[in-house]
Amino acid sequence: MGMKKVDRCSFCGREKKDVQLLIAGMEGHICENCIEQAHSIVEEEFKKNVGFDLHGVELKKPREIKAFLDQYVIGQDDAKKILSVAVYNHYKRLNQKVSEDGTEIEKSNIILVGPTGTGKTLLAKTIAKMLHVPFTIVDATVLTEAGYVGEDIESLLTRLLQAADYNVEAAERGIVFIDEIDKIARKGDNPSITRDVSGEGVQQGLLKLLEGSVVNVPPQGGRKHPEQKMIPVDTKNILFVCGGAFEGIERKIGLRLNTKVVGYKAVAENGKIDREHLLQYVSPQDLRAFGLIPEIVGRLPVLTYLVPLDRESLRKILTEPKNSIIRQYHKLFEMDGIQLEFKEETLDLIVDKAIEFKLGARGLRSICETIMIDAMFDMPSDGNKNMVITPEFALEKIERISTLRLQAS
Repeated sequence: MGMKKVDRCSFCGREKKDVQLLIAGMEGHICENCIEQAHSIVEEEFKKNVGFDLHGVELKKPREIKAFLDQYVIGQDDAKKILSVAVYNHYKRLNQKVSEDGTEIEKSNIILVGPTGTGKTLLAKTIAKMLHVPFTIVDATVLTEAGYVGEDIESLLTRLLQAADYNVEAAERGIVFIDEIDKIARKGDNPSITRDVSGEGVQQGLLKLLEGSVVNVPPQGGRKHPEQKMIPVDTKNILFVCGGAFEGIERKIGLRLNTKVVGYKAVAENGKIDREHLLQYVSPQDLRAFGLIPEIVGRLPVLTYLVPLDRESLRKILTEPKNSIIRQYHKLFEMDGIQLEFKEETLDLIVDKAIEFKLGARGLRSICETIMIDAMFDMPSDGNKNMVITPEFALEKIERISTLRLQAS
């Protein structure tokens, strides 16, 4: 009598008893380990084929770029206009041939100044959706000088390399958005016993990236892998967009506007100044007064501001953008087969509370979560297929949370 045939993986030869899963085919078997390996090989191969080739790309004009941003971001027309032109020029610069007259288009790095919750990061994320170049968003708050706990300045480029699937040529044409740039401002001119390792030192380190130089980048980032081979990256064609809230910069602007001229002309000039929105008068010298070093300010030639959101803008943000907060809740409830409806008065109430809490668009989200949390907890199990959010219901939820917080404090 012949030996019983043992099922084994046709790829690695392991027997059925040595693996958790053995899938049978027409004339062979495959185990879960080989499936996983094959899957990662396929993914790797597909990644190689995804390039950042600009030649087949139809270049969107600045107006078209702004129209795309309008679908997702409400208001902030000045900032959108400047970003659209910057991105358009970035592509043109990447496509430029060496001209006979020696004219070379230089990049114009951008700095966005605006209060929290006005859409700086959202603008960056939205622009990333439509770009054909690698794009990454990094937070300046984690950066420290070399040799200290935190991330090295070069880690900005590590992230960009990862976004470009380690295609150095593509990364060298990418865009980096540095968020919270105001957090690396000088803490003051008075000498301190403790070093300001996340302030001026980081700004000095950023200089070489912003102006354009060849930087050795650790592919895995940081000092945690000292044995890794460095990758040289030329930052000459990388566009840097910086954003920051610059909390309190209005005081610096106000001081500058008041001390500009003396006498009768000063009174006439001051009459024209919109004291409510001083941010629109922001200039490079205000950034210097805030604590950015002159060299950094000089390498961010395009300065624009984002205005605080008014009532009308906040109301639009709730419902109009493609990924608006209310649409997201409709989608969430729809997945459970529940019809959700917000009364118009409820939306007005949410906006009023957001203005009261002074949190900008970000406040809208937290207020909505406060209102909806109980409904999201109970509704999937209740069996009810309709949910109407009335202003009374919303107000009760908001006040209950506020009362609990007051009691806790």
